[in-house]
Amino acid sequence: MANELSKPFEKSALSEEDLYKMNKEKKVQITSFAFMIFLTFLAFIAVATEMVAPAFAVPFILVLAGMQFFLQMFYFMHLKDKGHEWANTFIIAGVVLSTPALIALTFLLGMTKY
Repeated sequence: MANELSKPFEKSALSEEDLYKMNKEKKVQITSFAFMIFLTFLAFIAVATEMVAPAFAVPFILVLAGMQFFLQMFYFMHLKDKGHEWANTFIIAGVVLSTPALIALTFLLGMTKY
């Protein structure tokens, strides 16, 4: 029995269909990660080069941040996957409940700051 532990497995326990799905998911994860790095790079370039007007830079960065947020929720937090209904419910509820609080705090701080 101990001699068998050092030998590699001859065949995976996963079916061909499962291996195909896993490889496809891996490609999607890597592609979405690369796209998010690209979005981050765009935001950095928009600020670092000062080629973009400041009045346009802030909305541009906020749009990029929103895109990145939804991509991360969709791909990395598995909102697209079936069987994660409860997790999706709690994530969406957290976003829905925290958004008005953040907006209210932003207005409060903006009004008291000036």
